[in-house]
Amino acid sequence: MSVILTIAKKDFWTNFSSPLAFVFLGSFLFVTLFIFFWIESFFARNIADIRPLFDYMPLLLIFLVAALTMKTWSEEKRSGTIEFLLTSPIKTTSLVLGKFFSNLSMVAIALLLTCFVPITVTFMGQLDPGPVIGAYIACLLLASAYISIGQYVSSKTNNQVISLIMTTIVCFVFYIVGSAVLTGFFGNTPSEILKLLGTGARFESIARGVLDLRDIYYYLSLTAVFLTLNTITLEKIKWSRKVKSTSHFQAVLLSTLLIANFILANFWLHQQNKLRIDLTRGNVYSVSGVTKNLLTQLKEPLLIRGYFSAKTHPLLAPLVPSIRDTIKEYAIAGNGNVNVEFIDPRDDEELETEANQKYGIRPLPFHFSDRHQAELVNSYFHILVKYGDKYEVLEFDDLIEVKSKSVSGGIDVKLRNLEYDLSKSVKKTLYGFQGIDHLFLSLKEPVEFVGYVSPDTLPESLAQFKNTLDKLLMSYAEQSNGKFSYKFLDPSTDK
Repeated sequence: MSVILTIAKKDFWTNFSSPLAFVFLGSFLFVTLFIFFWIESFFARNIADIRPLFDYMPLLLIFLVAALTMKTWSEEKRSGTIEFLLTSPIKTTSLVLGKFFSNLSMVAIALLLTCFVPITVTFMGQLDPGPVIGAYIACLLLASAYISIGQYVSSKTNNQVISLIMTTIVCFVFYIVGSAVLTGFFGNTPSEILKLLGTGARFESIARGVLDLRDIYYYLSLTAVFLTLNTITLEKIKWSRKVKSTSHFQAVLLSTLLIANFILANFWLHQQNKLRIDLTRGNVYSVSGVTKNLLTQLKEPLLIRGYFSAKTHPLLAPLVPSIRDTIKEYAIAGNGNVNVEFIDPRDDEELETEANQKYGIRPLPFHFSDRHQAELVNSYFHILVKYGDKYEVLEFDDLIEVKSKSVSGGIDVKLRNLEYDLSKSVKKTLYGFQGIDHLFLSLKEPVEFVGYVSPDTLPESLAQFKNTLDKLLMSYAEQSNGKFSYKFLDPSTDK
């Protein structure tokens, strides 16, 4: 470890021997703050959070890491010092890890320069520290994966420009795989698989304040795979091309087995959905055991679709991210039986027509004004819960509660118990859809209906009762596949 730290320290300070490192860090900070304050319009959002600071981070880190790692091994090859390093008594693994930690330290400094943003936001409102901590952890994990990719690409060429371009392309491919740009072309199941492979989708999960072991291990395994490839690539440079040794074969075999284990462990961990920590205040992204038990009863896919307009009342806009994240927890707890969608009906005329005519979802008029202007905006703020042909719609009044502020005279808009309202709607649609077919499928043993009826002594108003009931029970018996039978007894004649 001391050797690794020595290499990392030497390589780290070498970065600051030229103005290039300061240019990289300054450019990263400028672009990050420009996006946060200008593109995402932090002050206009009226939300005390820093999630926009990290929305573009998976893309920004690609360019930062590509610029940092492009000379890691390419420069050593170009200048001829690679032979000196590889013939020294230092292990190749130590060289790879030393340069890895050096580059990771540079990224850590770049992220540290942005820490004044959340500190400043805490003075403007009640900032939840959970998502902030999660976002910085996600950045370091994502950066470690990108750095390992960049170092491996750099070890394959002696041209820094080629290393920069190829690292950018490879990292971008890993990012785009799980993004909405690509998953939108596929169905639900392929989309979920692609999200498991994409670095951006995993980043969003941790950045909202939920540390899931599956996401953390994904980044660590990706880092380990490319560091192993980096090591074996450098080892091959030391090997004689003419002499094939048994040790060479064993090294390649060992590396292959390590990579295979790193990858296969992701599939095993995918089934472990309870190894997670909710860092948010109040554990807002952890559904209760009652909800989880309810979702285990699903026999068919459950659809939870959020209808939210991009332009809505300023007091409602801060609530939308929390609603989105809570609904996504249902998809996680549903183990593939819950499909989650978020749409803006204003963007799709067909979806808006369906919402209006099929589900009775119509935009709500919101009036808001300031000292410069007054405006009336029709926007959607609804949630649809659909199971089979049964559905429930949670409207504006079902989702929020409004309280007056006694001191300032204004109003305070907060979410109601969203999980309770969602689970109640899920329960109503689930039990409402469980018709005769589903009822008989759940029966483990045959059921017999026995009716005690005296048709001769029934009042006139109930004279047709037995005939009607007989037809209904007959239809049940036909649909039950032998699991239901019935009979009528006349107590007055049958003793």
